[in-house]
Amino acid sequence: MTRAIFAALLFLVAPVCASAQQNRASAAASEKNDATVQLLKKLVNAPGPSGFEEPVAKIMVEEMKPYAAKITYDGLGSVIATQGSSGPRIMLDAHMDELGGLIRRITPSGFLSMQMLGGWFDQALVDQRWWIIGSKGPVLAVTGIRDVHIASPEERTKVFPRDSLYLDIGARSADDVRAMGVEPGDPVVPDSPFEILNGSQNYLAKAWDDRIGLAVMIEVMHRLAHAAHANQVFYASTVQEEIGLRGAITASDVIKPDVAIALEVGIVKDVPGVKPEEAQEVLGGGPGVFLWDASELPNRKFVTLVENVAAANSIPLQYDLITGYGDDSAAIQKSNGGVPTVNLVVPTRYTHSHNGILNRGDFDHMVDLVTALIEKLDAGTVANLRNFAPSSE
Repeated sequence: MTRAIFAALLFLVAPVCASAQQNRASAAASEKNDATVQLLKKLVNAPGPSGFEEPVAKIMVEEMKPYAAKITYDGLGSVIATQGSSGPRIMLDAHMDELGGLIRRITPSGFLSMQMLGGWFDQALVDQRWWIIGSKGPVLAVTGIRDVHIASPEERTKVFPRDSLYLDIGARSADDVRAMGVEPGDPVVPDSPFEILNGSQNYLAKAWDDRIGLAVMIEVMHRLAHAAHANQVFYASTVQEEIGLRGAITASDVIKPDVAIALEVGIVKDVPGVKPEEAQEVLGGGPGVFLWDASELPNRKFVTLVENVAAANSIPLQYDLITGYGDDSAAIQKSNGGVPTVNLVVPTRYTHSHNGILNRGDFDHMVDLVTALIEKLDAGTVANLRNFAPSSE
């Protein structure tokens, strides 16, 4: 390339780069002044794969403590904050753990194999950056990939299975690895920090599943701290959902709820390649309510109540039925002799991957919906949800 051509290209590119920098500076300034953005950023950036949720639990306790009558814990580490001392026992649930992994083996040449935690898509694992939480602090790693220059034609279109992958941390031996503070059993999380997507109302990050549910709980708790409600609310930040709904089981045993609301991520149809019967939600269309998933059927009266509350408060509401999905409500509804439950979701693109996207308006509407719903759950309403006696008519 001649110097003249190179100079011309720089002339064309420079205004674009300057504009991008200005946009990022403007977004950063806006971000600093938005308490909700700061909360979301703090939650999603925290490391917390299944079984290693302590950094997220610390944030939840700090955020909920000013508004809670008390904070307790179950035997697995779920955090339970309480508001109110009389009336029906309402369990509001979101899980703290994210998809991740843990170190399985250190090879003599300094590479690491990884045990995945949660329902990963094998396509999402190759050539990604990760953080290993070692004894000396975070260690940056990358999942290796075959070099295209030596790959066979068959390999170029092949999905590489997780058991063939390894983590590269720049070590030359097992001793190098241990000198960095990395040992078998150390947790691994995606390296994918929070970003506002190009000045839009869409937010990009790892771990929306289910840090967005935690953020909804915190915002609802703030609002209800200064509002009358005829019930007791138990805000359960549960552990180990991604590996078997374990914290929901133990937290339910402690809380013994009369009714429960699970807060989760929803699955969207507004991306290329999704078939009409696979998902029904769209980003920016409002919160969703699951009518069915592979692990739970909601209480029908509870779904009707959600619909009525949304309509009365002019909150847009979406519906979904998802086949390959499980959530904490499945465990909660089978506790305490049977608990009417409903699963409310914030629509999210690209769940169970390094980079998910959700919409701020959907989050804000979800906070409105859950707050109004809890205010409706008085003794008579809860008794009706729990009444299964056949009609005499």
